[in-house]
Amino acid sequence: MWYSFTQAQESLQKSHQELTQSKESLTDWLKSLENTTGVPLSRTILCGFSQGGAMTMDVGLNLPLAGLVVLSGYLHPISQPSDHAFPPVLIVHGRFDYIVPISAALKARDTLKAMGVAVQYQEFDMAHEIRPEVLELIQNFVTNNITS
Repeated sequence: MWYSFTQAQESLQKSHQELTQSKESLTDWLKSLENTTGVPLSRTILCGFSQGGAMTMDVGLNLPLAGLVVLSGYLHPISQPSDHAFPPVLIVHGRFDYIVPISAALKARDTLKAMGVAVQYQEFDMAHEIRPEVLELIQNFVTNNITS
């Protein structure tokens, strides 16, 4: 779901509303998956790239998912997950990412670990992209976190 990054003071309220609407839409859709697919959330991995990575953490930490994969993402400052067991999280980021700085990934990693989230963190010599070696890491994470 898209929401704007506008930093102008007069646009902050609108941006917050767009983010809230996007989060609600994604949450509702994820909660409907079991009825439409027969696959429970406990066997579902949510994955997002960049802004989708931010949404993955913001929404996914509040649901009983099997895991979260965050690619070149960041943590929303308004994220306040509820008090429950968190899904494991894989964070992958490029050392040369000029869109989302590596400091954002490190902050997300450290914040999640402080909350008690099991975080697997991996950096690659890449920019704001997904390379083939990242896909293997994701495959291993998914395989290790989907229970039968």
